[in-house]
Amino acid sequence: MSNQGFEHQFVNAVSQVPKADWQQLAGTAIFTSYEWLDALEQSHSVGGHSGWQPHHLVIFEKHTAKPVAILPGYLKSHSYGEYVFDWAWAEAYERHNLAYYPKWLSAVPFTPVVGPRLLCQAPTDALLQYILTILNDSTSHYGWSGFHINFPYHKENWPTEKLMERLGVQFHWHNRNYADFDTFLASMKARKRKMIKKERAQVHNSGLHIRWLQTEQITPEVIYQFYRCYCQTYRKRSGHNGYLTQQFFTLLFANLPNNTALCCAYQTDPNQDASSFIAASLYLIDEGTLYGRYWGALEESEHLHFELCYYQGIERAIEQGLQRFDAGAQGEHKLLRGFEPVYTRSFHTIAHPLFEQAIAEFIHTERAQLAQYYQQCQSLLPFKEQ
Repeated sequence: MSNQGFEHQFVNAVSQVPKADWQQLAGTAIFTSYEWLDALEQSHSVGGHSGWQPHHLVIFEKHTAKPVAILPGYLKSHSYGEYVFDWAWAEAYERHNLAYYPKWLSAVPFTPVVGPRLLCQAPTDALLQYILTILNDSTSHYGWSGFHINFPYHKENWPTEKLMERLGVQFHWHNRNYADFDTFLASMKARKRKMIKKERAQVHNSGLHIRWLQTEQITPEVIYQFYRCYCQTYRKRSGHNGYLTQQFFTLLFANLPNNTALCCAYQTDPNQDASSFIAASLYLIDEGTLYGRYWGALEESEHLHFELCYYQGIERAIEQGLQRFDAGAQGEHKLLRGFEPVYTRSFHTIAHPLFEQAIAEFIHTERAQLAQYYQQCQSLLPFKEQ
């Protein structure tokens, strides 16, 4: 198809696209699924005064009402909840009495997960060029400072000659065909293996009970207790209750029961009342990958974070034959526990020519520093030399 073979529309809600059409294009990826993004909107976790205004780009084949591609996106009035940090860019704009916001962003709100951004069964160069033309024209027409695409799959061939590519580093665990957790530990150097065994033993000997909950086991009371944990994490870290509402998690567990689970810690037998519930971590599964998200604890317990967020996840990934475990962004302490550095990508366009040049130079310098950081992370891995 040529560029003249497409039409487009920005929609302000996932529900403005037929669910069957959205899911046909989204495939099995959970974080850009209709259910995930609609739960964000229906629960008011995005929209309103959140600073994330849904503004999804839908592409149609000309003269048909059938979507052929969707680029989920948001108009942003701040940079919170993105995990590709551009605060310095916004501050530079402010120093020159210019507005960095609004900007347009294609990303999964509040979770730095690598995955499909362009929802399309058969993307072509012509389609990508058309999308970039629409976004450039919209940037100029609406006065956005630019547009951005965060954490796309590496197989999405966004043209780097027209977009600034910025790299990042996350830490993911990879399954090397481990038979069980002990086999995984056996691949490590003795000192690191001993450290992990000691951490797990301390949790086990503390008297806490660890239990995985799924589907009908995740009752409204469990969701309430988990939400308390979620809020506690954000209150300690940022002084607010977090970005997501309790209704979001209620909708998530109801609409994606086969993709979600909670790993919970109880002070006493988990079949007793909710007063013994002290911590939990949310897990999701899609396309051979386990994702750990939104940990929280109502009481402090040494090494419980590592147990619920890392070791239990590794065990589950091995048991279910999953190839990768993404436990979230940042955290060099993951390296000592078997998570490996991986590069992530984001793409950026800045409308102002002088700022575009300055940011391009910054990204170039940052890339060299990041390569050095990546090598340092590799040197800290705990595995035996092959």
